[in-house]
Amino acid sequence: MTKWLSTEQQQAWRGLMHLTSQLQTVLGRQLQDDYGISLADYEVLGRLHDGPGDGLRARDLGATLGWEQSRLSHQLSRMQRRGLVEREECLTDRRGATFRLTPAGRTAIEEAAPGHVEAVRTMVFDALSAEQVTHLAELTDTLVSHLAGADRTG
Repeated sequence: MTKWLSTEQQQAWRGLMHLTSQLQTVLGRQLQDDYGISLADYEVLGRLHDGPGDGLRARDLGATLGWEQSRLSHQLSRMQRRGLVEREECLTDRRGATFRLTPAGRTAIEEAAPGHVEAVRTMVFDALSAEQVTHLAELTDTLVSHLAGADRTG
C-alpha cells in the first residue's frame, strides 16, 4: 500500500523540484549568454580545473558529478569537439581514458567562474540568512549522504 506524502511533504517536494528547475534554467542561460558554455560544460570544466594537474579518469569525473556513464561520454565528446577538453588513453587500463582541460577550456572556466559565482550569490545566498545557509548545507549533506547509502544498497 502506498504511503502518500503529507501536505507539508508535497509542498516541500514540489518546492524543491521547482527551485532546482528554475536555478538550472536561469544559471544555464546566464552561462550560455555571457560565456557561450552550458551549465553541464561549466560543471565538467570546474571539476577538471580543480582536479589534479594531470587530468581525471572519466570514471572518477563521472563519480564526482554523479552522472551516468552515457551522459558523461556524450558531454565529453561534445566538449572535445569544441576544443574545451582533451582525451588521453590510460596507459594502465586500455578501457580507461583521462580528460584534461585544453588552454581554451581553462580560459572558459576562468572567465566564467566570477560571473557564475556572482549569479549564484545573487539568486541564492543573498536571499538567505547565515543561519538559513547553515541549515541548507546540513539538509543537502544529509540528503546526499542518504542517497549515496541508498545507491549502495539498492
